[in-house]
Amino acid sequence: MFYINYFDLLLLITLIWVFVRVFSIIKNKKIDFIYEIKLLTIYICIVVIVRIVYFAWHLDNGRIKPLIFDIKKIFPLWINFIPFIHMFEIYDGWLVNLIGNISMFIPVGFLLPFCFLKLNSVKNVVFVGFKISLFIELSQLILYERSTDIDDLILNTLGVFIGALIYFSIFKRKENTK
Repeated sequence: MFYINYFDLLLLITLIWVFVRVFSIIKNKKIDFIYEIKLLTIYICIVVIVRIVYFAWHLDNGRIKPLIFDIKKIFPLWINFIPFIHMFEIYDGWLVNLIGNISMFIPVGFLLPFCFLKLNSVKNVVFVGFKISLFIELSQLILYERSTDIDDLILNTLGVFIGALIYFSIFKRKENTK
């Protein structure tokens, strides 16, 4: 059994981010400060989503409780394949879950096309957002205090869809006014 502290994970994510960005700048032999600032918004999304998704909301003595990885406790896996059954019938905080999962991924749907020109349609953005959410849900399989839920996948993807609609409606209007 070992513990994963949020700040240790944040440090790891930051070090990987810096390494990838420095490697990319060295490889391309140039730095585009505007692009790097745009990408920084993606980094912020990653950090916020990691905090919300993997770590308990409630603080323990004023601190974020660590994740516990214990191979002996991950079985049976906590997986829900039936859409919305737990949200409405079992879970008391279903409205917070519904609004939270959607709103957490609206920025992802907005920022992906903002940062990556190849994501030039709602369909492309939603597909990438779906894959990001699927990765998150699958990664929770090894954490016995977390669960993998089809509801989260659906709601996160809906959030990406809403964010993409907002992005493309804003920038389509801007192009029309030029």
